[in-house]
Amino acid sequence: MDELRTRRVSETMREELSELIRFESADPRIHTVEVSEVIVSPDMRRADVLVMLPPKDEERTAALAGLEAARHYLRTQLMQRLHLYRMPELRFRAATDASAGVPLERLLRRVRRGRPRE
Repeated sequence: MDELRTRRVSETMREELSELIRFESADPRIHTVEVSEVIVSPDMRRADVLVMLPPKDEERTAALAGLEAARHYLRTQLMQRLHLYRMPELRFRAATDASAGVPLERLLRRVRRGRPRE
């Protein structure tokens, strides 16, 4: 699949998942979760959802368990909203500080490439 389309789908999925988790889920365990990035595989079979979790260990495990319990609901809601030919399977992972900064570094690199050299 085209790289630009993959990025657009990833960003749209991130926005929709953030909205679903914050405002439309009934599980109190996942209300503190923030979706930082969605990485969609090129064949659209799976999507790794990187999430920022609460700092306490017991809250982190409860949040990940809540996300796993809500995975099918979230995927169904994404199917209804995005109308993709193939909706990827969602896999939730905790985002580390290094992985959360990757998109920012990528954007800064693109900005630097676009500037004329003196």
